[in-house]
Amino acid sequence: MKPHCVLDAQAGLAEGPHWWAEKGIFLWVDIEASRVGLFDPVARSNRFLDLPSHVGAVVPTTTGDLVAATAKGFVRLNPQSGVLTALCDPEPGRSEHRFNDGKCDSWGRFWAGTMAYDFSPGAGSLWRLNNDFSCSLQWQELTISNGLAWSLDRRFLYLIDSPTLTVMAFPLTSTGSLAGHPTACITIPAEWDALPDGMCIDAEGKLWIALFGGGAVTRWDPLDGRLMQTVELPCRQVTSCCFGGPDLDQLLITTARRGLDAQALGEQPLAGGLFQLSPGIKGCRSEMFRV
Repeated sequence: MKPHCVLDAQAGLAEGPHWWAEKGIFLWVDIEASRVGLFDPVARSNRFLDLPSHVGAVVPTTTGDLVAATAKGFVRLNPQSGVLTALCDPEPGRSEHRFNDGKCDSWGRFWAGTMAYDFSPGAGSLWRLNNDFSCSLQWQELTISNGLAWSLDRRFLYLIDSPTLTVMAFPLTSTGSLAGHPTACITIPAEWDALPDGMCIDAEGKLWIALFGGGAVTRWDPLDGRLMQTVELPCRQVTSCCFGGPDLDQLLITTARRGLDAQALGEQPLAGGLFQLSPGIKGCRSEMFRV
């Protein structure tokens, strides 16, 4: 179970992988380079779509285009022409904020969280882009809103606020709305000196969490908080992961090289690359935005 680099992207802050099954490609973002990547794992080829602002997450829609969460709000993106259409900016005029991680739920709605560029505590919020393109506030007082996943029975939303070192489990109503305050279901030990970052769920209901600064992706049981597996990577800043491939048995892992000095880059030459792993476990399909 050794990850291998499938794209030496040298990305500053690669994030948000999403398997676009209909196209057979992984979507991902290079946040501070303001670009969306479309990676073909068979051809080992990648092309970029440039955006006018930092982009935290991107998902495909049921009509074949893309929706992205950016520093200027939610936008719609044509993957062929690159043409953008503004949809909703829930935090207008807040140039010190940007969207970070985001994903769609089973109802086809796009959840994404914001954060302050200076990491101000409690400055971020969790928003939901609804199917009619309206925005609704879901939660506040987040610092670095990060990885999201939904339990297989759709009873819980799992959300990471990175500096807290915890995964929160939010109870949900039968229609997927938040139903109360969260409880901490997983805690990353402080002595690891790593932050939980992006996250995905596998077909057995276990969570795969990327450790920024920890050089690994880790598998956890959200029901008892138990660490089940650790997969090390040859670079420290591991940002996110996503299952994909025709059989959903491949794990794509994103990494970053932002802030690394010359010595660190010499030691981690593949930092900022995309890695692929065959974990022997299948994942769940990535949901699309339902138009």
